Amino acid sequence: MTGMRMPTTADLMSMWNASGLKEKLIFTFGMLILFRFGIHLPVYGINNEIFARIASGNNIIGFLDLFSGGALGKVSIFALGIGPYITSSIIIQLMAVIIPALEKLQKEDGEAGRRKLSQYTRLFTVVLALFQAIIFMGYMAHLPGAINPGVNHTMFYISSIVSLTAGSVLVMWLSELITEKGIGNGGSLIIFVGIISGIPLYSSRTAQMVSNDSALMWGLVMLLVIFFVTMIFIVIMQEAVRKVIIVNPKRQVGNKVYGGVNTFIPFKLNPGGVMPIIFAIAILLFPSTVLSLVGQANLPAGHIQDIVLILNKIFNPSGITYYVIYFLMIVALTFFYASIMPNMQPKEIAENLKKYGSSIPGVKPGRPTAEALDKILTKTTFIGALSLGLIALVPAFASYATRITTFQGIGATSLIIMVGVALDLINQVRTHLLARNYETFLKE
Repeated sequence: MTGMRMPTTADLMSMWNASGLKEKLIFTFGMLILFRFGIHLPVYGINNEIFARIASGNNIIGFLDLFSGGALGKVSIFALGIGPYITSSIIIQLMAVIIPALEKLQKEDGEAGRRKLSQYTRLFTVVLALFQAIIFMGYMAHLPGAINPGVNHTMFYISSIVSLTAGSVLVMWLSELITEKGIGNGGSLIIFVGIISGIPLYSSRTAQMVSNDSALMWGLVMLLVIFFVTMIFIVIMQEAVRKVIIVNPKRQVGNKVYGGVNTFIPFKLNPGGVMPIIFAIAILLFPSTVLSLVGQANLPAGHIQDIVLILNKIFNPSGITYYVIYFLMIVALTFFYASIMPNMQPKEIAENLKKYGSSIPGVKPGRPTAEALDKILTKTTFIGALSLGLIALVPAFASYATRITTFQGIGATSLIIMVGVALDLINQVRTHLLARNYETFLKE
């Protein structure tokens, strides 16, 4: 009996070249480079330095700038980033649960229905991008010195709104191309690249802060330890599964007996991965952005100004109310994401098990199986949602406790997104290589 031969470097290189993975990775990196290039193309007629100073001192704008990869601070054509597309995706998915016609497109009409929903998402993205562009340019109009002198204001507003809307649509197109022809989720990777590009700036600010106050050194060490432990828990959360044992019947074909081997259905503890975090941020930052921009627009004193100030305080990322809402939204969106995933539908799984004669030990086929699976999924999703919400809050509160607030943007949510997206990318690469390896094995 011979042992298994470990793959050599030649085997790995052969698999790499044969699988087509190289082309997918090159395409993905090419699209991301194109996105980074677009970040440095400024909107015509705007003094970027004025807005960059405001972005560095405003929590909400600074947070948005982080997720746009610095595009907002530079007031580039990609300033709106992937936000309108993500917000549009969330709204369309929520409407698909409420509106029967959209639910039918999502669940019953197959690929054609999903393509139609994608088209609705794109159209709504244009509407949201146009709305955000108008709000943003209205805000810029109230900043002294933000618009260069000698610029025709009417043509400037029209061209700027068109440029920002077109830039957001282009970012959406790039993300869809990456998802379709590259590796990984395009939207998540664009956010990932934006966060990575902001790390040097956050690091330099932290180094300057610690050099000015040596007492913060131990706080920095403690914060980095908390970040490291959080990363470990993120990896555990992403990879943890609840295995439900399935008993398969034996089938005799001629003189041979097939089946009879017990298998299992793996239900992920965190089925949505990093998406509930991204969805929660997108939903919360939309009103936060609008309120922040409106709040600085010199509104006349009165009830409207008071309401705007109260709402602005509620949705401010540095306030406790924001984190309570953020935590609850992560929990709710994790359940929502689990409810729309095709491989986490108890009734469909129970029907398929009954069709093939398989069952869960000690549970009758059909409705009892669906109820048992529903209880298991509810418990695992609740544990996953609660853990994900708590993990998202720990680094943020650690920043306040250690007084190292310069890393707050990276630690609060970006850390989870970076690790989650990286793990998802690695898993997709692994799956792609394994699938190609099995295809080659079958051909031989």
